[in-house]
Amino acid sequence: MNKKPIILVTNDDGIIAPGIRALVHYMNLLGDVYVVAPNKPQSGVGHAITMNTVLFCDSVKIDNGHQKEWECSGTPVDCVKLAISEILPRKPDICVSGINHGSNSSINIMYSGTISAVIEASIEGISSVGFSLSDFDWNADFEPSKKYVCQIVKKILYNPIPEKIITLNVNIPKLGKKQIKGIKICRQAESKWIESFDKRYNPSGKTYYWLVGDFLNLDKKEDTDEWALKNGYVSIVPIQLDMTNYTILNFLKSWNFVVLFVLCLF
Repeated sequence: MNKKPIILVTNDDGIIAPGIRALVHYMNLLGDVYVVAPNKPQSGVGHAITMNTVLFCDSVKIDNGHQKEWECSGTPVDCVKLAISEILPRKPDICVSGINHGSNSSINIMYSGTISAVIEASIEGISSVGFSLSDFDWNADFEPSKKYVCQIVKKILYNPIPEKIITLNVNIPKLGKKQIKGIKICRQAESKWIESFDKRYNPSGKTYYWLVGDFLNLDKKEDTDEWALKNGYVSIVPIQLDMTNYTILNFLKSWNFVVLFVLCLF
């Protein structure tokens, strides 16, 4: 490539989070970096977009890097939409999101703003990848992730994924450099959250709730992202937008809707 690739960086923990600052530093080694990220934490917002209020997007200077940065009042998906439509000089060669404070493996991708941001980029035909570290600590050590983040982004830039509408979900275990065993290409583990609400009362007697829960891995096979992380590997799961269940599709085609309609009349 004669020119530096344009790299769009975003996240859901907010533009000043240590995870995105580490990611920006790594991406400066690989291309011309533009950062458009939320001005406050947006974890768990999924693919939400702002429709009923205005959006603000202001140029900021966070550190001494060469990147160009904007903080947005909206969600991670808003950030990607604004970046592509209003801010960048052209479509980026790649969109990277993260590095998230905490894992986004298995069922967590359904809720993740980190992953929704790169899914939005993939809708626009942009190669994209979301990075997460299995450490929720604000002062987490992101240095062990550098090698793998740079390797994966280089692979995507110089060996483009043949499918247009696809993104990669990358999760990194909470381990030191020498403890990480390598990379595993995985499928998403079957899992769920066992959730409940902690019911409380404020000083004036008004009821409020805190969502609490425990993660339950229902999938014990060795080809999943949960297994890889538990056993010291970086996991890569390719994500597609088509959520059609093709096995059930053929079953539904066997339904006789004329008969069902008649039965509903009685």
